[in-house]
Amino acid sequence: MTRARVAPAPLVLASLALAAAALRQVQARWGATDAEVTEALPGDDVLPSAGLSATRAVDIEAPPGSVWPWIAQLGQGRGGFYSYDVLENLAGCDIYSADKVVPEWQDVAAGDEIRLAPEVALSVADVSPPRHLVLHGGVAPGMPAPPYDFTWAFVLRPTSGGGTRLLVRERYGWQRPWVRPVVEVLQAASFVMTERMLRGIRDRAERAPGPTPTAGAANLETVNPVA
Repeated sequence: MTRARVAPAPLVLASLALAAAALRQVQARWGATDAEVTEALPGDDVLPSAGLSATRAVDIEAPPGSVWPWIAQLGQGRGGFYSYDVLENLAGCDIYSADKVVPEWQDVAAGDEIRLAPEVALSVADVSPPRHLVLHGGVAPGMPAPPYDFTWAFVLRPTSGGGTRLLVRERYGWQRPWVRPVVEVLQAASFVMTERMLRGIRDRAERAPGPTPTAGAANLETVNPVA
């Protein structure tokens, strides 16, 4: 009787590691081009030495003035994150994604807190309607101090066809090696939520009747269009 050959354990582990690395690369750049992944974006200077970065993107058939209001009202207790509310609420985030633009949630300024959950918040590091929003902080519920630093940037670019290119970049920084595996798990979970969020923002903006006036919408002509 011929016995089936079993791959040596090191070969199996190496194959799994390669597959995981390939999947991680796909997750870290969903929808983004090579140029978008490598170029500098608003918020990079807030955390210049990132150990892990992810850039994701989506095309939206609506101008930045129609997309920005959905970005401006991000947050728990505000417009939510347009992702999987059920999953977020299983973790106690108390998120309810809005299906309309709420005027009371449109004012965003540097230093404001944007909550991810009732007791977890990031701060607005930089905001320029309708161009970008950069959030900064660390997330470590139950710990006295976050073991890593984090930035979350939303960048809107007008396209030549009158639409918007929306890029979302996450950057993670740490000083202790043991944090990296934890952050990689968080980044993988973030991919699932971010991919849904990008589609959620796109769908809401595209079905809106037209541009919604915002603090920066009146100056849209000053944004350089994509050739």
